[in-house]
Amino acid sequence: MDHVKALIMKFIMCTAVLWIVLGLLYGADFGEILTISVILTLASYAIGDLLILRSFNNIVATIADFGLSFIMIWLIGFAIIDEPMPIVTAALLSALIIAVGEWFFHQYMKNQVFDDENKDDRTIRNNDTITTEFADEPDVHGIDRENMGVSPSNNENKKNE
Repeated sequence: MDHVKALIMKFIMCTAVLWIVLGLLYGADFGEILTISVILTLASYAIGDLLILRSFNNIVATIADFGLSFIMIWLIGFAIIDEPMPIVTAALLSALIIAVGEWFFHQYMKNQVFDDENKDDRTIRNNDTITTEFADEPDVHGIDRENMGVSPSNNENKKNE
């Protein structure tokens, strides 16, 4: 359920950014914006959030999401947007704004989604197959030094040398 909530949040963020940049600034249709948002959301969630963010840190995942967003908006926008616009500039501006949002989204993912998945690993389970061995430890203060080959005179000779 946490992944569904995260996907919805990411979709809303991408759609809002693309609607502002592509729709309001450059006049793209809302259907084209929704198409780009769906594809971008699914791809960046699978690649940037589930693979890269889990393996690396927030900085690396944000840079990867920026690159992925830029390339996908540029290529998909070039293929489906009919309005004449500087698609490279629009893709760059959109990717920059999305990358800022991704920085905060990654923190949410680490704290809410990934943390909830690891809760089961941190719980103490009552498992009878895992046991602990107990043994008596020797009394280290009551050791007879003469039986161990160490005499007080040997220690004093070593200290003087």
